[in-house]
Amino acid sequence: QVQLVESGGGTVQPGGSLRLSCAASGFTLDSYYAIGWFRQAPGKEREAVSCISSNDGSKYYADSVKGRFTISRDNAKNTMYLQMNSLKPEDTAVYYCAADPWIPTATMRSWKEYDYWGQGTQVTVSS
Repeated sequence: QVQLVESGGGTVQPGGSLRLSCAASGFTLDSYYAIGWFRQAPGKEREAVSCISSNDGSKYYADSVKGRFTISRDNAKNTMYLQMNSLKPEDTAVYYCAADPWIPTATMRSWKEYDYWGQGTQVTVSS
Protein backbone atom coordinates (compact mmCIF):
# COMPACT_ATOMS: atom_id res chain seq x y z
CA GLN A 1 0.00 0.00 0.00
CA VAL A 2 1.48 3.31 -1.10
CA GLN A 3 1.48 5.84 1.69
CA LEU A 4 3.02 9.18 2.61
CA VAL A 5 2.88 10.13 6.27
CA GLU A 6 3.67 13.66 7.34
CA SER A 7 4.88 14.96 10.67
CA GLY A 8 6.40 18.10 12.14
CA GLY A 9 3.65 20.68 11.85
CA GLY A 10 2.57 22.87 14.74
CA THR A 11 2.33 26.40 16.03
CA VAL A 12 5.36 28.66 16.05
CA GLN A 13 6.00 32.36 16.61
CA PRO A 14 7.01 34.61 13.72
CA GLY A 15 10.70 34.16 13.00
CA GLY A 16 10.69 30.60 14.25
CA SER A 17 11.48 27.35 12.46
CA LEU A 18 9.85 24.03 11.76
CA ARG A 19 10.93 20.95 9.84
CA LEU A 20 8.29 18.92 8.10
CA SER A 21 8.97 15.27 7.38
CA CYS A 22 7.20 12.96 4.97
CA ALA A 23 7.91 9.24 5.23
CA ALA A 24 7.07 7.01 2.29
CA SER A 25 5.99 3.39 2.51
CA GLY A 26 4.92 0.89 -0.10
CA PHE A 27 7.37 2.26 -2.63
CA THR A 28 10.98 3.46 -2.79
CA LEU A 29 11.20 7.21 -2.79
CA ASP A 30 14.36 7.39 -4.84
CA SER A 31 15.66 10.01 -7.23
CA TYR A 32 13.37 8.77 -10.01
CA TYR A 33 10.45 10.27 -8.09
CA ALA A 34 9.50 13.89 -8.29
CA ILE A 35 8.66 15.26 -4.86
CA GLY A 36 6.88 18.37 -3.78
CA TRP A 37 5.55 20.33 -0.86
CA PHE A 38 2.30 22.20 -1.34
CA ARG A 39 0.20 24.32 0.98
CA GLN A 40 -3.35 25.49 1.17
CA ALA A 41 -4.64 28.31 3.33
CA PRO A 42 -8.36 28.78 4.06
CA GLY A 43 -10.16 30.20 1.06
CA LYS A 44 -7.11 29.91 -1.18
CA GLU A 45 -6.01 27.49 -3.85
CA ARG A 46 -3.38 24.87 -3.23
CA GLU A 47 0.01 26.22 -4.21
CA ALA A 48 3.43 24.77 -4.77
CA VAL A 49 5.95 25.68 -2.09
CA SER A 50 8.94 23.67 -3.26
CA CYS A 51 9.53 20.78 -5.64
CA ILE A 52 12.25 18.58 -7.09
CA SER A 53 11.73 17.22 -10.58
CA SER A 54 12.37 13.61 -11.57
CA ASN A 55 14.14 14.21 -14.89
CA ASP A 56 17.10 16.30 -13.78
CA GLY A 57 16.63 17.03 -10.08
CA SER A 58 15.83 20.69 -10.65
CA LYS A 59 14.48 22.48 -7.61
CA TYR A 60 11.68 25.00 -7.46
CA TYR A 61 10.89 27.41 -4.66
CA ALA A 62 7.97 29.80 -4.60
CA ASP A 63 9.16 33.40 -4.52
CA SER A 64 7.52 33.85 -1.13
CA VAL A 65 9.74 31.19 0.49
CA LYS A 66 13.05 31.58 -1.35
CA GLY A 67 15.94 31.88 1.05
CA ARG A 68 13.82 30.67 3.98
CA PHE A 69 12.69 27.13 3.04
CA THR A 70 14.79 24.16 1.95
CA ILE A 71 13.53 20.95 0.37
CA SER A 72 15.54 17.76 0.70
CA ARG A 73 15.27 14.01 0.52
CA ASP A 74 16.99 11.12 2.26
CA ASN A 75 16.71 8.11 0.00
CA ALA A 76 18.15 5.81 2.65
CA LYS A 77 15.32 6.76 5.02
CA ASN A 78 12.70 6.92 2.26
CA THR A 79 11.81 10.35 3.58
CA MET A 80 11.52 13.89 2.25
CA TYR A 81 11.80 17.09 4.27
CA LEU A 82 10.92 20.75 4.23
CA GLN A 83 13.01 22.93 6.51
CA MET A 84 11.18 26.19 7.18
CA ASN A 85 13.04 29.10 8.75
CA SER A 86 12.11 32.71 9.46
CA LEU A 87 8.47 31.78 9.39
CA LYS A 88 5.88 34.47 8.78
CA PRO A 89 2.17 34.62 9.58
CA GLU A 90 1.43 34.33 5.86
CA ASP A 91 3.05 30.89 5.88
CA THR A 92 0.10 29.62 7.92
CA ALA A 93 -1.57 26.80 5.98
CA VAL A 94 -2.05 23.07 5.75
CA TYR A 95 1.08 21.63 4.19
CA TYR A 96 1.01 18.53 2.00
CA CYS A 97 3.82 16.40 0.68
CA ALA A 98 3.46 14.71 -2.68
CA ALA A 99 5.37 12.33 -4.92
CA ASP A 100 5.08 10.84 -8.38
CA PRO A 101 7.30 8.51 -10.40
CA TRP A 102 7.66 10.91 -13.33
CA ILE A 103 7.18 14.66 -13.41
CA PRO A 104 9.53 16.77 -15.53
CA THR A 105 10.76 20.19 -14.55
CA ALA A 106 8.21 21.93 -16.77
CA THR A 107 5.21 20.68 -14.81
CA MET A 108 6.49 19.90 -11.31
CA ARG A 109 4.76 22.93 -9.82
CA SER A 110 1.31 21.65 -10.75
CA TRP A 111 -0.31 19.74 -7.90
CA LYS A 112 -2.47 17.89 -10.42
CA GLU A 113 0.62 16.04 -11.69
CA TYR A 114 1.16 14.16 -8.42
CA ASP A 115 -0.49 10.83 -7.63
CA TYR A 116 0.74 10.22 -4.09
CA TRP A 117 -0.20 12.58 -1.26
CA GLY A 118 0.33 12.91 2.44
CA GLN A 119 -2.55 13.58 4.81
CA GLY A 120 -1.56 17.19 5.42
CA THR A 121 -0.17 18.88 8.50
CA GLN A 122 -1.18 22.24 9.95
CA VAL A 123 1.43 24.96 10.26
CA THR A 124 0.37 28.04 12.20
CA VAL A 125 2.61 31.06 12.59
CA SER A 126 1.28 33.39 15.22
CA SER A 127 2.42 35.48 18.13
